[in-house]
Amino acid sequence: MDKRTRGCGNRDDVDAVTRAVLTASRALVAVSARSLTAVEGKVTLPQFRLLVVLWGQGPVRLSTVAEELGVNPSTAMRMVDRLVAAGFAERRARSGSRRETRIHLTGDGRRIVEEVITRRRREVAAIVERMAPEQGAALVSALTAFSEAAGEPTTAYRGRDPYPLGWADNDPADHVVDPA
Repeated sequence: MDKRTRGCGNRDDVDAVTRAVLTASRALVAVSARSLTAVEGKVTLPQFRLLVVLWGQGPVRLSTVAEELGVNPSTAMRMVDRLVAAGFAERRARSGSRRETRIHLTGDGRRIVEEVITRRRREVAAIVERMAPEQGAALVSALTAFSEAAGEPTTAYRGRDPYPLGWADNDPADHVVDPA
């Protein structure tokens, strides 16, 4: 049995699971797109991704921004410049080291992220509520296994909501991030 079919059985099983995942991904992309209408005209999708990094990790260096977004530092700097100009992020010298600056999320930037998270969470919750409880439990198990097989890291959010786009157990409307 080759590596592509070892984990899921025979080729028909792999094809059935692949079709189900692709169908579900279309639904999740649609939910994501609808939740992003809250930021339409305010930030681009890549800029929103940067806001999510700042929201989840707190103040970070420019090199961290570039690494998290998979872009080169000059691209990250331009993105940060645009968010600073829009009032969604700011640069601050790190205390004790004026040469090292960190990128911080402003209150307006935090509100944008939390509005999207709240919209996405509500819509996903409405979908999950239409499922039978045993289907929900199976979905948690299946999605956890899928994420692990994909090598998705469990969390990089240092005590904050590890699933900032809607999968956390707590209500993002109650989620408060220390801006400092």
